[in-house]
Amino acid sequence: MIDKQLKYKKIWIILGLTMIAFVVFQTLTSSPVGSGLKISDKLMHIVGYFGMMGWFVQIFNKRMQQLWLAAGFIILGVVLEFLQGWGGIRHYELADMLANATGVILAWIFAFTRFSVILLWIESGLSRRKQL
Repeated sequence: MIDKQLKYKKIWIILGLTMIAFVVFQTLTSSPVGSGLKISDKLMHIVGYFGMMGWFVQIFNKRMQQLWLAAGFIILGVVLEFLQGWGGIRHYELADMLANATGVILAWIFAFTRFSVILLWIESGLSRRKQL
């Protein structure tokens, strides 16, 4: 595992929290953005939760932190599905919960690859631009 220190950690966290807010909104609104697209609903769930987990495993790179993140995102997916069912606007689906968990698990697997340093790569590019 690479020991990494992000210079813009607070900004990355704010952007990540914005992603979470967007997913919560998309899950609970009656007409989510992109609902007219011909993309699999389950694929959208996988990608959304992959994105959130993949973002945060780059910021919090210790395995115990990542375990808590994984548990938190999986719980978030379950809770949001129940809220959909109780809200009467959208429907509760077990398959959506499984798709959400799949996205989380896939992102956690990718945390063991070069995928885990994308934010560091962005920061190094920003540092090089400042030097020019």
